[in-house]
Amino acid sequence: MFLKKRGFEIVDRNYWKPWGEIDIVAQKGNDLRFVEVKTVVRDFITPDDYEPEDNLHPWKRKRLRRIIETYLLDKDLDDEIDWQVDALFVYVNKEGNLLKIESLEDLIL
Repeated sequence: MFLKKRGFEIVDRNYWKPWGEIDIVAQKGNDLRFVEVKTVVRDFITPDDYEPEDNLHPWKRKRLRRIIETYLLDKDLDDEIDWQVDALFVYVNKEGNLLKIESLEDLIL
């Protein structure tokens, strides 16, 4: 819903290979986004020592790079297509109710 409200069409979910997974692949025109989703359970939103982007370790970024290369080859996508990696951080409470969603665009792999 978050991406659809921004004009993106979801073209793939949970694209999986033994060496990695892409949570969401979304597209708007010639703009392709590979989206990593991280969910955090919190009672309420306050600053603390842990942020969901802390889960995007260098090894996770390396795995993302490899699975994206696989996806592009597997789907035979044009070399000239514009793509980037984004992250969505979904905050929910213990009951599973949505508190907020934050996005981080154009991650460097």
